[in-house]
Amino acid sequence: MGFLAPWFLAGLAAVGLPVWLHLLKKHKTIPLPFSSLMFFERRTQSSVKHRRLMYLLLFALRTLLFILLALAFANPFINLPSSPIDSGKKLLIVAVDRSFSMRQGDRLERAKREASAALSGFSAGGRAQALAFSSGVQMMSEATEDIAAVRAGISAIKPDDARGSYAELSRALRSIAQGSKAPIEAHVFSDMQKSSLPPNFTDLSLADGVKLVLHNMAAGRLPNFAVESVNSPRSVYGAKSRLQTTVVNYGGDRSTRKLTLLLNGKEAASRTVEVPANGRATVEIAPFDVPHGFTKGEVRIDSADQFPDDDRFYFSMERSEPRPILFVHESSNAGRDALYFRAALESGSEAAFMLEIVTPEQTANLSPAKYAFVVLSNVASLPQSFENALLAHTRVGGSLWIALGRNSATRKTAPVFGGAIGGTQYAARERESFQNVSWLDAAHPSVRKANRWDGVKFYQTIRVEPGNAKVAARLADGTPVLLEKQIGEGRVIVFASTFDNVANDFPLHASFVPFVEQTARHLGRVEEGASSMAVGSFLDLRTAKEPGAGAGASVEVLDPDGRRALSLAEAVKAQSFDLTATGFYDIRRQSGRHELVAVNADRRESDLDLIPAETLALWQNTGQGAPASNQAVGGASNTEAEKKPNRFWWYVMLAVLALSVAETLVGNRHLAVDKETA
Repeated sequence: MGFLAPWFLAGLAAVGLPVWLHLLKKHKTIPLPFSSLMFFERRTQSSVKHRRLMYLLLFALRTLLFILLALAFANPFINLPSSPIDSGKKLLIVAVDRSFSMRQGDRLERAKREASAALSGFSAGGRAQALAFSSGVQMMSEATEDIAAVRAGISAIKPDDARGSYAELSRALRSIAQGSKAPIEAHVFSDMQKSSLPPNFTDLSLADGVKLVLHNMAAGRLPNFAVESVNSPRSVYGAKSRLQTTVVNYGGDRSTRKLTLLLNGKEAASRTVEVPANGRATVEIAPFDVPHGFTKGEVRIDSADQFPDDDRFYFSMERSEPRPILFVHESSNAGRDALYFRAALESGSEAAFMLEIVTPEQTANLSPAKYAFVVLSNVASLPQSFENALLAHTRVGGSLWIALGRNSATRKTAPVFGGAIGGTQYAARERESFQNVSWLDAAHPSVRKANRWDGVKFYQTIRVEPGNAKVAARLADGTPVLLEKQIGEGRVIVFASTFDNVANDFPLHASFVPFVEQTARHLGRVEEGASSMAVGSFLDLRTAKEPGAGAGASVEVLDPDGRRALSLAEAVKAQSFDLTATGFYDIRRQSGRHELVAVNADRRESDLDLIPAETLALWQNTGQGAPASNQAVGGASNTEAEKKPNRFWWYVMLAVLALSVAETLVGNRHLAVDKETA
């Protein structure tokens, strides 16, 4: 027997309280009136009776109550021998780490060999199971008595490019323990990488009855150089471009490295970089020629370390000619809207678009799919064929920008957008008879870089019913002036005024240029996302939020090996795609949009620092197993019978409760007798 909190035994000193109450408490005599005592002889009365214990049963109950309370808080336990590992009553689990860092040297192969060898001492009648883990856990074999099947599952483990996660492993072990209802001995074969630990240690907790045995595949921390990141534009509209890249040094001395830029497998530029000890260095490469179309970019270093898999970093770029925008306006608009819109568009940092201006009558035979997006500027009517084509193109990923003016007010609903038009709202120009914008959604792409619309005066706006559209700007009276709606896979933005300086003076303010530029880039889907993503990220394939929206819009995904990554059903219905390998993914959408996505391993895997032995010991103890810390580091398993503490404080507290009831009953009985005597 033992105590987990022996310092609470000091509470036994409280036993003196009932002793004081029953023995040492001063005896008090009640004075009574009596006649003269002059004829009585003076004698000394014995006080022995007053020093005797009173109410022995009550005294015993109170004393035992204090003793049991002290024992309960001291958390007593009895060591009971646990059943041996090879008794056939336990589930043996071998978990092999296959994360990106296990590619170093022969770590993964050694882990598989040792995992297979750990099954050699397993007795007949027992059960075993093989797991492979990185950012998630995969069962390589079900719990079975066939050791050959478990060994086959271990042999089938392939290296992964994902980041390691001991939290996911612990979660899987908790789930298995809950379902198996049997003690578990889990052997984990990993490089014990510190960066794989979760931020919260409680995520590593194991279920009771899980004995964790850790086998370290890394002899110690290795110094490592890696290309940490590449910052480059995703879209290029000229012959030249530039980029910045960062090289990181984990645990190594100061060194000079050669950095090489490759475009489509050909060397485009090279630099030398001085990397400080345990630090980073940033290098800019500019200018360099970019070929037309999509470019597979790669930055390499000659690290000469023992982990070359992170010495390269992939990124993608697209060089294209300016994309056309179809600008549709009435001939009666005098061309001011097109003039201001073109000026704002061409004032941007890059000439990503060029404007093609037509009237509604000229759109009958035009296809919206030829344009980056379509602008309807104060249009009263459209040919039905073109409006139908606009709606169909939007549903599969096209974009539309609608500016509402006096001509648009004659319609019942906004084209494609569908919101009911409730007429015009007009204000005279005399003395503050205008509306200002009182609220802006600073997170919306149209106003993110131009969120100061102070002083912009709106003399005329069109009231449109927003419905389920997102409102990005409102006037002082609450009227929505900028709205965005998702229709299928496409985007529709409504500006409830015009682009000229008649219905408002917005084109005369500096914020008009970034408003037009950023909205055009948003609708044209220019530079959406970074030039590279990390393994384990999810790529959005479709953005439809309404049930059934965009149904039938197929997306084709080719993995880095050129194979189709989606089935026919997934290509039509899948909302996102998990990027599981390094390299380039080719995304082709039904709307004609084409994307090249570069994927790299999480660079936290490049830090080969190890988990301290103290942390490993704490992790093992969360499952109430008893492996020593040196066992975890060395990887040797202890097959001797272990003793497990069996705590019984709960039963002591039940006895305390029973004694409290008995003490109350006995104390009340004695109190009643004393009152009757008095």
